[in-house]
Parts: sequence; C-alpha cells; structure tokens
Amino acid sequence: MTLFTMPIYHAPDFSQPKFADAPDVRWELAEQDGVAPEYYHSTSMYPEYFKIDGKWVLAEESRMDSSVIICPDGHLEVVENRNLKKGDKVILGRSENGEEGIYMHCNGFLEEGQTLEDQFVFRQGRSRETSYARDYDRLIQLLRHEKEHGNILWVMGPAFSFDYDARRAMQSLVENGYAHGLLAGNALATHDLEGALLNTALGQDIYTQASQPNGHYNHLDVINKVRRSGSIPQFIEDYKIDNGIIYGCVKHDVPIVLTSSIRDDGPLPEVIADSYAGQSAMRNLVKKSTTVICLATMLHTIATGNMTPSFRVQEDGSIRPVFLYSVDADEFVVNKLLDRGSLSATTIVTNVQDFITIVAKGLGLMN
Repeated sequence: MTLFTMPIYHAPDFSQPKFADAPDVRWELAEQDGVAPEYYHSTSMYPEYFKIDGKWVLAEESRMDSSVIICPDGHLEVVENRNLKKGDKVILGRSENGEEGIYMHCNGFLEEGQTLEDQFVFRQGRSRETSYARDYDRLIQLLRHEKEHGNILWVMGPAFSFDYDARRAMQSLVENGYAHGLLAGNALATHDLEGALLNTALGQDIYTQASQPNGHYNHLDVINKVRRSGSIPQFIEDYKIDNGIIYGCVKHDVPIVLTSSIRDDGPLPEVIADSYAGQSAMRNLVKKSTTVICLATMLHTIATGNMTPSFRVQEDGSIRPVFLYSVDADEFVVNKLLDRGSLSATTIVTNVQDFITIVAKGLGLMN
C-alpha cells in the first residue's frame, strides 16, 4: 500500500483583489550592524510573499524569527537579526494577510476543500499509547523517496551510542545512503567513538549494559585520544576504528556538525564551541534538507525546528514540503516540535533505540 505521496503546492491566486489592491511592502535601511529597524517583519516557517514593485515575491530560504532584506538584484534574503548589516533594506510590517504587502501562505500544501484557519491547528497530543504502525510505514516510504530525490538530515542525541543494535542500525542507514547530514553534540560523537574503541558508553558495555571497572574514565580517555590524534578522521585511522555512526559518516563523507553545551567534558576537536558559529553551521545543513528527523535531543530539536522552514524551493522552481519528525520517549519533547504548527511535523513517542532498529529493518537493512 502506498502511504507516501509528495504533496502538491498550491500557490496563492495573486489575481484576487486583496492581492492586486495591496500596497507595496515598506522597507527601511538598517542603521547599524546587527540591529533591525523598528517595526521590522519577523518570519515564520511558512512560505511568505512580499509585494515589491507591484509583484509578489517569495522569500525562498526562510526560517523562524528572522528579518527579510531586499537585495540589490531584487532577491529576498532571510537573515538573522544578528547578521544584518548597516545599509540593508529591511522589510517592515506586522500583519500577514496582504494589508502591508506581506502574505503568509500557510495553506499551500492543503488540497481543495481542506481548511486551516489557524497555523497551530495541528497541535494534538500523542502519547506512548498511540499506534505508530502507519507512521513507520509512511516514513520508510518517504526515506526511500528521499534517498534518490531529497536530502535527509538526522538530529541525534547520545542515546544511540548506548545500544549495540541502535549503533549498528544507524550505521547501516548511513552506509546505504539514507543520511545526507548529521547534527549532534559532543556526547553523541564521544560515546559512539567510545563504543567503537572500547565497546562501552559511559563505561557500560553497549550490549550487556554491565558497568566496566573504572569505566567512568572511558569516555574521557577517548576524548583525550581524539585530541591527541588532532581530529576524528585521524583518530579513526590511528586506532583502526571500523564501526559506529561517526565512523560511517566519515567513511561515506556525510557532513557532521557537532555543537557543544556549556557542560561538555572535552570537547572533541570538531565540536564548535561558539553557539552562534554552531547555529550558522547547523543552518548550512538545514538549508539543504528536505526531511529532518530529530531523535532524543530536546535542545537540538528545538533549535533545528526553529531554523527549518515548512517548504523548499527546488532547482526547477517547484515548491515541496520539508518533512519534520520528532522522536523521543518524553511526550513533552516531541510536542515542542509539534507546537510549532508545522504542516508536516510527525511525532513518535518511543525510545529511539527501538525506533531506529524498526526503521532499519523496514528498509531491509537488518534482519
């Protein structure tokens, strides 16, 4: 049974009087770097159109909570306020239904007859008791499509590194082309490499969960060894690492962005300590993504969700949705993403070790 079909985007009918009669959008020059003018327009994750010289123009690379600038060539660029430059033409306006030359189109992927009166209408509680069989089947079909036609970005907490089968399942997804990018923190990479070198995570055997003597030193020793090697790829070569998620990404040239928290014990050489530099590096991968799967990491999930639009403009000019998944054992965490009101957000309440092995088996990558 086919559960996945790519939704068709329905652009606004700009011949309607409310659009034809709408004024051109107003703008004002930024007076200093990193500061928006008063009454600046802040973006959402939805497609947003701006009337410029009588023509409605889509801001193609959008994200939440940013400003829109009009470039010299007429192109619209969505920019975090901290990245504004003095002299940028910043769009003004706080209404989004055409009155100020701004229109937010949150119904674009709905079929005729469907309505969406409020962009947060999709808020709904999903719990451990919810049946997810259909969600798994649809995700597996989506991943098969995205492997050939899209870009799959995984956002991962450290829970994977504590389980033998989960590490093996995720490695198989990477090696078989179902991962085009990975966002994580210091912990996921550290404990995954610990598992590869010592077969432990936080000193516990990743299969039996038995604590090893003096095992609390293991991840610190791994960090120290990676720092001595100078980089993760060099560590993999120096210590003949041949398994794990990070190993799979390095071997298959899957880009990894590791961003730190203030409590990191290390960190590994590749971890970006500057939070804004880390956010920019994350967004560089988000901009390429068409499916984003967030797994057992509340802070990374919220951060990624805030910088991910609900749509993507493809090379041929067509518009498709960006699919967002949030998977966590905690209902609160998954509903934080659902409450963004994304048209394509799917949440699954389960432990991620079980989730990833079910997905890998569904794709025929594991017995």
